[in-house]
Order: sequence, then C-alpha cells, then structure tokens
Amino acid sequence: MSEIKEDKDNKSGNDENHEGTLKNSTKNEAKETSDKADIEQADTKDDAKKEVMTSDLEEELQSTKEEKLRLLAEMENLRKRFDKEKIDLIKFGNSNIIKDFLSPIDNISRALKSISEKEFNEKNYKELINGIEMVNEEIKKILENNGVKKIQALNKKFDHNFHQAMMEIDSDEESGIVLSELQEGYTINDRLLRPSLVGVSKKIEKNKGNKEKN
Repeated sequence: MSEIKEDKDNKSGNDENHEGTLKNSTKNEAKETSDKADIEQADTKDDAKKEVMTSDLEEELQSTKEEKLRLLAEMENLRKRFDKEKIDLIKFGNSNIIKDFLSPIDNISRALKSISEKEFNEKNYKELINGIEMVNEEIKKILENNGVKKIQALNKKFDHNFHQAMMEIDSDEESGIVLSELQEGYTINDRLLRPSLVGVSKKIEKNKGNKEKN
C-alpha cells in the first residue's frame, strides 16, 4: 500500500514539474516573441527615421547646389558688368574734361573766323591777342578744376621730382637754382604729369674767372 501511494506521489510530482516546465517554456517563447517584435518595431522606427534624415539631407544638398549656382550666376553677371564699366571708363572716362575744352576751341574758331572776314589791321590784331589771352585763361581754369596745376620752377631749388635739367647756366648764384624754364611742367592731384624743362645755375668760381682774365 505504501509503495502504491509513493508511486502516486512521485507521478503527481512529475506531472507538476512537467506542467511547470511547459509554463516556463511558454513564458519564454512569449517573451522571445515580444522581444523580437520590439526589436523589429525599433528597427522599423530607425529605418523610417533614416529615410526622413536621408530625404532632409538630399533636400538640403539640392538647396545648397541651387544656391551655389545662383551665386555663381550673380558673380558672372557682376564680372561682366565690371568689365563693361572698365571698358566704358577707358573709352569715355575723359569725356567731361574734353567737353570742357570745346568752349575755348569754339572761341578760337570764332576769333579766327572773325579776323579772316575782316581786313587785318592793328585793331584786329589786338582783338585777336585779347581773344587768345581769354582762351588761355579759360583753359587754365579747366585744368585747375580737374586737379592740374602748373609747377612753380623759376628761382626754385632744382628738384628732380618735378624738374628736368636741360642745360647749365653759369651764374653768381649758388649751383642748382632754376634760372630759366624752357617748358612749363604740371602736376595732377599732386602727382607729376609733366616735368618742367629747365636751365640750372652753375656757380662760377672766382679764382677760375680771374685766371681766365689773366
């Protein structure tokens, strides 16, 4: 009797163990299935996020390319405009000063025409001289208005920056003084435009002069 009861107890225990094992196995399978689903869901979210990021990057790249092309086009247009302005400046940059010279040229033409239509005499000669002097003053004013100034050379110390010596002149003056001006020089906005062509003093040595007399 006791052996039969023990067998029943063992069988009952085995059944319980088996049932527990089945339950644990089912739980593990359910957990694995849940974990797998979570992983797949996370992967799906990551893939979707990557697709969005890729799409954003592609749009940003396209926008950058378009902006670069626009800037390049603007730079090319600016270059063409600057080139045109440079050419126009070279061709027409002196238009204003040339236009200013038209007035004195007209005055000279009128004066010459007036003299040619009349008998030339002393009165006409004086009128012509006066007309030339007026034109000369008008031209000087035009030059001054455009930054052109005459170099003051006579009786000044020779300055190689503004003077060009054409000859030496024996003199009692100290050497290197401008005594004559063969051609006037000019500056434009304080920069040399044309040097004055001058004759420069050369001091005579007195002893040398006495020897030559003896």
